[in-house]
Amino acid sequence: MSTNIIRGMDHVGITVSDIDEATRFFADAFGAEVIYDSVAPSDDDVQGEEPEGILNLFPGTKITTVRMMTLKHGPGLELFEMKGPQQSQPVRPSDYGLQHFAVYVDDINDAIRLFERAGGKMFTAPQPLMFPTEVGENNFFCYGRTPWGSVIELISLPAKLPYEDHTSLRRWKP
Repeated sequence: MSTNIIRGMDHVGITVSDIDEATRFFADAFGAEVIYDSVAPSDDDVQGEEPEGILNLFPGTKITTVRMMTLKHGPGLELFEMKGPQQSQPVRPSDYGLQHFAVYVDDINDAIRLFERAGGKMFTAPQPLMFPTEVGENNFFCYGRTPWGSVIELISLPAKLPYEDHTSLRRWKP
């Protein structure tokens, strides 16, 4: 089977504790905009065996809101507000599974100010990229936590990356 049918990442799904808080955060921190609600807060909750089976939800979980947002560049953000009898805290980068997504920024210091003003908390100041394949002048990153606990990386890569000398393949940049 050919992979020529693959175009790229469509969206990132994030379960949040408060859909309105998360919407404000992504709008304030990244300029994200609401496209539509697949399940509006005023709709009946989506629940039962069918969504539990389709989405592998813990039995008894109710989907209260699903909202699709857009960023200026890159994949969409699909926010899920769910209430269930068993929910875990967001993972740390050392846990198995999807543990963060990165947002490419032109000015990492301004992006940090927006992130924190929106309610997020950065773990550190911007750091030079740590892997030899990514070092370069003004190539910086930093990780932070959203108000509900998910981890987001801010990254800026204005300089040529050393890996580019060894392959014609390139990382995506807006």
